[in-house]
Amino acid sequence: MSKEITSRQEDYSQWYNDLVLKGGLADYSAVRGCMVIKPYGFTLWENMRDQLDRMFKETGHVNAYFPLFIPKSFLSREAAHVEGFAKECAVVTHYRLKNDPNGGGVVVDPEAKLEEELIVRPTSETIIWNTYKDWIQSYRDLPILVNQWANVVRWEMRTRLFLRTAEFLWQEGHTAHATAEEAIVETRKMLDVYADFVENYMAVPVIKGVKTPSERFAGAEDTYCIEAMMQDGKALQAGTSHFLGQNFAKAFDVKFLNKDNKQEFVWATSWGVSTRLIGALVMAHSDDQGLVLPPKIAPLQVVIVPIFKGDEQRGVIAEKVKPIMKSLKELGISVKFDDNDNARPGWKFAEYEMKGVPVRIAIGARDIENNVVEVARRDTKEKMSVSMDGLAFYIKTLLDEIQLHMFERARIFRDQHITKVDNWDDFVRLLDEKGGFLAAHWDGTAETEEEIKEKTKATIRCIPLDNEQEDGHCILTGKPSKQRVLFARAY
Repeated sequence: MSKEITSRQEDYSQWYNDLVLKGGLADYSAVRGCMVIKPYGFTLWENMRDQLDRMFKETGHVNAYFPLFIPKSFLSREAAHVEGFAKECAVVTHYRLKNDPNGGGVVVDPEAKLEEELIVRPTSETIIWNTYKDWIQSYRDLPILVNQWANVVRWEMRTRLFLRTAEFLWQEGHTAHATAEEAIVETRKMLDVYADFVENYMAVPVIKGVKTPSERFAGAEDTYCIEAMMQDGKALQAGTSHFLGQNFAKAFDVKFLNKDNKQEFVWATSWGVSTRLIGALVMAHSDDQGLVLPPKIAPLQVVIVPIFKGDEQRGVIAEKVKPIMKSLKELGISVKFDDNDNARPGWKFAEYEMKGVPVRIAIGARDIENNVVEVARRDTKEKMSVSMDGLAFYIKTLLDEIQLHMFERARIFRDQHITKVDNWDDFVRLLDEKGGFLAAHWDGTAETEEEIKEKTKATIRCIPLDNEQEDGHCILTGKPSKQRVLFARAY
């Protein structure tokens, strides 16, 4: 284990913080609850963002941008929405500062009070639906399939890098439809897009489900989600897609003339994922030596480290590496040749292991004589001696193998941590001893859901979409139940 990293067994929370900081993903900022995303972490986010953006556009969506500031009166138009976000809102009340005449530094100018206070965007439904009112008059204007890449502010009291910060980056899709059926299809489609991305690019298996009424997005008719399992047995909500019904259309009087020449309120969806996916990535795959990143979205897929004595050997190795670099880049593989002589190879090995680079290639003078290189894969730490002939294609295949292996390893762990539970004592014991998802019966009431949460800190993560009907009895109340739901402690 790296001396720089706390082990998972010793302190999982500190292990996570160590990886984020020492892996070069993010740093704390001077603003309480906010973070600085460092270049390595931002490249990771860019890779995730760009792939998601391609997937959105393939399904017909286009990007737009809406204001950071929202008039406070907008939030009050949708009762459930304002109730859901009121405690997290940052409010702008003034627009100017001035020097304190009493020598107290800079103070707010009391004469520069805004006529209407502004909310710093916690989410954009209200400002977007106020805009859609001008965009939509007829069924011919529908559907609107818009996505926004932006930052949002939710004034969290307890923050954690990537997982929960006062400001974070995300995307939010906001679509408008002529019928409820179209909106529901859109909601489910985007959930599938999220699941596809998280499983096939992040290599994290997820369970698709629907939230209980108590856990729905504020203002939604239904909230669909993907739930992932972290290595400490806690769940993490990796993405949500909401069927908003006509709630926001009614709040902002967004109507359209349908094909029968009648006025009707528009049907809506919204959906989003954020930089908390980076936190999920760290906790799902990494180990006590550092980050373990899936090749498809890793900031750097391959690093080549030369082992040399003197400038002459370094020059010979550099010439030999040039065609290897060219071949790798032609296959679309991101690669770095680290011939910096201010650090020893062993230090470089540890540094790139810490950063989770999927493949490391070491090459020295003797390797050149034998026409081989040493290839090390980050996920299993295996080392292989590989011929330089056809090396690029070997690496391409290896990266695909690492991607699949990481997903399969996470899937096996997740499946081993889904447990059916039929009584309260086992439910409480397994939460403490094993964690993971507990598939248990629930009587369907918000009161029971809240009582279970208060007693155990476990919440209903979702009702799986592929659930089978099964007669049973609620683990807490003993009342009849027709299906199991997934409980877990969660981030």
